[in-house]
Amino acid sequence: MSTNQLKEALDTLKESGVRITPQRHAILEYLINAMSHPTADEIYKALEGKFPNMSVATVYNNLRVFREVGLVKELTYGDSSSRFDFVTNDHYHAICEDCGKIVDFAYPGLNEVEQFASHVSGFNVSHHRLEIYGVCPDCAAKKSH
Repeated sequence: MSTNQLKEALDTLKESGVRITPQRHAILEYLINAMSHPTADEIYKALEGKFPNMSVATVYNNLRVFREVGLVKELTYGDSSSRFDFVTNDHYHAICEDCGKIVDFAYPGLNEVEQFASHVSGFNVSHHRLEIYGVCPDCAAKKSH
Protein backbone atom coordinates (compact mmCIF):
# COMPACT_ATOMS: atom_id res chain seq x y z
CA MET A 1 0.00 0.00 0.00
CA SER A 2 1.12 3.51 -0.67
CA THR A 3 1.30 5.32 2.67
CA ASN A 4 1.58 8.41 0.50
CA GLN A 5 -1.87 7.74 -1.01
CA LEU A 6 -3.34 7.34 2.48
CA LYS A 7 -1.69 10.55 3.71
CA GLU A 8 -2.92 12.50 0.66
CA ALA A 9 -6.44 11.10 1.10
CA LEU A 10 -6.47 12.05 4.80
CA ASP A 11 -5.22 15.54 3.89
CA THR A 12 -8.03 15.85 1.34
CA LEU A 13 -10.57 14.94 4.01
CA LYS A 14 -9.11 17.47 6.47
CA GLU A 15 -9.13 20.20 3.81
CA SER A 16 -12.79 19.39 3.15
CA GLY A 17 -13.56 19.80 6.86
CA VAL A 18 -14.18 16.08 7.41
CA ARG A 19 -13.14 14.76 10.83
CA ILE A 20 -10.77 11.78 10.70
CA THR A 21 -12.29 9.05 12.88
CA PRO A 22 -10.58 5.67 13.41
CA GLN A 23 -13.36 4.08 11.30
CA ARG A 24 -12.83 6.52 8.42
CA HIS A 25 -9.11 5.90 8.57
CA ALA A 26 -9.63 2.12 8.48
CA ILE A 27 -12.19 2.21 5.64
CA LEU A 28 -9.92 4.44 3.57
CA GLU A 29 -6.89 2.22 4.24
CA TYR A 30 -8.92 -0.86 3.27
CA LEU A 31 -10.04 0.77 0.01
CA ILE A 32 -6.50 1.80 -0.93
CA ASN A 33 -5.25 -1.76 -0.31
CA ALA A 34 -8.19 -3.55 -1.92
CA MET A 35 -7.69 -4.29 -5.57
CA SER A 36 -11.09 -6.00 -5.66
CA HIS A 37 -13.34 -2.90 -5.77
CA PRO A 38 -15.21 -4.05 -2.63
CA THR A 39 -18.88 -3.60 -1.80
CA ALA A 40 -19.86 -1.80 1.42
CA ASP A 41 -20.75 -5.20 2.91
CA GLU A 42 -17.29 -6.60 2.09
CA ILE A 43 -15.66 -3.59 3.74
CA TYR A 44 -17.91 -3.98 6.78
CA LYS A 45 -17.12 -7.71 7.11
CA ALA A 46 -13.38 -7.05 6.76
CA LEU A 47 -13.40 -4.41 9.51
CA GLU A 48 -16.10 -5.60 11.95
CA GLY A 49 -13.54 -7.51 14.07
CA LYS A 50 -11.54 -4.33 14.54
CA PHE A 51 -14.64 -2.13 15.09
CA PRO A 52 -17.38 -4.29 16.69
CA ASN A 53 -19.63 -1.25 17.20
CA MET A 54 -19.48 -0.16 13.56
CA SER A 55 -22.58 -0.79 11.45
CA VAL A 56 -23.02 -1.31 7.71
CA ALA A 57 -24.74 2.10 7.71
CA THR A 58 -21.53 3.67 9.07
CA VAL A 59 -19.60 2.16 6.17
CA TYR A 60 -22.17 3.44 3.63
CA ASN A 61 -22.19 6.92 5.18
CA ASN A 62 -18.39 7.14 5.09
CA LEU A 63 -18.26 5.90 1.51
CA ARG A 64 -20.75 8.64 0.61
CA VAL A 65 -18.51 11.23 2.30
CA PHE A 66 -15.46 9.89 0.43
CA ARG A 67 -17.39 9.99 -2.85
CA GLU A 68 -18.50 13.58 -2.25
CA VAL A 69 -14.92 14.76 -1.69
CA GLY A 70 -13.75 12.87 -4.78
CA LEU A 71 -11.68 10.13 -3.13
CA VAL A 72 -13.88 7.22 -4.15
CA LYS A 73 -15.88 6.29 -7.22
CA GLU A 74 -19.08 4.30 -6.84
CA LEU A 75 -19.33 1.65 -9.54
CA THR A 76 -22.84 0.43 -10.24
CA TYR A 77 -23.43 -2.52 -12.52
CA GLY A 78 -27.07 -3.44 -13.05
CA ASP A 79 -28.76 -5.03 -10.05
CA SER A 80 -25.68 -5.99 -8.07
CA SER A 81 -24.40 -4.03 -5.09
CA SER A 82 -22.34 -0.93 -5.74
CA ARG A 83 -18.61 -1.46 -5.64
CA PHE A 84 -16.20 1.21 -4.49
CA ASP A 85 -12.96 2.17 -6.18
CA PHE A 86 -10.31 4.38 -4.57
CA VAL A 87 -9.62 7.07 -7.16
CA THR A 88 -5.98 7.06 -8.19
CA ASN A 89 -6.11 8.16 -11.82
CA ASP A 90 -8.29 7.76 -14.86
CA HIS A 91 -8.64 4.08 -15.58
CA TYR A 92 -11.10 1.59 -16.95
CA HIS A 93 -12.43 -1.76 -15.82
CA ALA A 94 -12.33 -5.29 -17.20
CA ILE A 95 -15.12 -7.32 -15.57
CA CYS A 96 -15.36 -11.11 -15.38
CA GLU A 97 -18.81 -12.34 -16.38
CA ASP A 98 -18.36 -15.51 -14.31
CA CYS A 99 -16.98 -14.42 -10.92
CA GLY A 100 -17.53 -10.64 -11.08
CA LYS A 101 -13.85 -9.76 -10.53
CA ILE A 102 -13.03 -6.22 -11.66
CA VAL A 103 -9.52 -5.40 -12.87
CA ASP A 104 -8.24 -1.87 -13.53
CA PHE A 105 -6.44 -0.94 -16.71
CA ALA A 106 -5.31 2.36 -18.18
CA TYR A 107 -5.71 3.29 -21.81
CA PRO A 108 -4.28 6.76 -22.43
CA GLY A 109 -5.52 6.63 -26.02
CA LEU A 110 -9.00 7.53 -24.75
CA ASN A 111 -7.94 10.77 -23.06
CA GLU A 112 -9.48 12.89 -25.82
CA VAL A 113 -12.78 10.97 -26.03
CA GLU A 114 -14.68 13.50 -23.90
CA GLN A 115 -13.56 16.45 -26.03
CA PHE A 116 -14.47 14.52 -29.18
CA ALA A 117 -17.90 13.55 -27.80
CA SER A 118 -18.53 17.15 -26.78
CA HIS A 119 -17.49 18.44 -30.20
CA VAL A 120 -19.64 15.93 -32.11
CA SER A 121 -22.73 15.98 -29.87
CA GLY A 122 -22.69 19.49 -28.46
CA PHE A 123 -22.97 17.92 -24.98
CA ASN A 124 -21.32 19.52 -21.98
CA VAL A 125 -19.51 16.27 -21.02
CA SER A 126 -18.90 15.64 -17.31
CA HIS A 127 -17.22 12.22 -17.40
CA HIS A 128 -17.11 8.82 -19.10
CA ARG A 129 -16.82 5.18 -18.16
CA LEU A 130 -15.54 2.20 -20.13
CA GLU A 131 -16.12 -1.42 -19.19
CA ILE A 132 -14.77 -4.47 -20.93
CA TYR A 133 -16.54 -7.78 -20.26
CA GLY A 134 -15.18 -11.30 -20.58
CA VAL A 135 -13.86 -14.20 -18.56
CA CYS A 136 -10.85 -13.75 -16.25
CA PRO A 137 -7.86 -16.11 -16.47
CA ASP A 138 -8.84 -17.94 -13.23
CA CYS A 139 -12.37 -18.71 -14.47
CA ALA A 140 -11.07 -19.63 -17.95
CA ALA A 141 -8.61 -22.10 -16.34
CA LYS A 142 -11.44 -23.69 -14.31
CA LYS A 143 -13.50 -24.13 -17.48
CA SER A 144 -10.68 -25.80 -19.38
CA HIS A 145 -10.23 -28.55 -16.76
